[in-house]
Amino acid sequence: MHKTVKIPGPDHPITIAKSGSRVVVSVAGRTIADSTDALSFHEASYPEVLYIPRKDVNMALLERTDHATYCPYKGECSYYSIPAGGERSVNAVWSYESPYDAVASIKEHVAFYRDRVDAIEVSAQ
Repeated sequence: MHKTVKIPGPDHPITIAKSGSRVVVSVAGRTIADSTDALSFHEASYPEVLYIPRKDVNMALLERTDHATYCPYKGECSYYSIPAGGERSVNAVWSYESPYDAVASIKEHVAFYRDRVDAIEVSAQ
C-alpha cells in the first residue's frame, strides 16, 4: 500500500527546537523520564509536544505494544504502555523510529500523552 508523504510548509508548518527546559515525566510515583535535552515540537495549530531522548527515558519501565499509526508528515509511529500506570497508561508513549527527513531530529526520542501519565513537569534548567 502506498502511503502519502507530505512536506511541512506554510499550510502545515512544523518547527523543532531544543526546549531549554528540564522535563520530568512520572507515573505511579516513578520517574519515567528526566531530561534537559527535550525537543519542543510545534506542528500546525496543535499543542506543543515535548520529545524526550530515549537516553533520558527509563525504557525498562515501558512495554512496546502492537498499536501503530501513520502521519504523512512524520511517518510510521509505534507505541509503548507504562505497566505501572495500569489501564490509563496503555499506549501512553509514542515514537517515530524512522521519521521522515523533514523531522529527522525526533529519531531516538519519545513523547508522552499528558492524560496518560501522572505528571509532565517542565521547569527551568
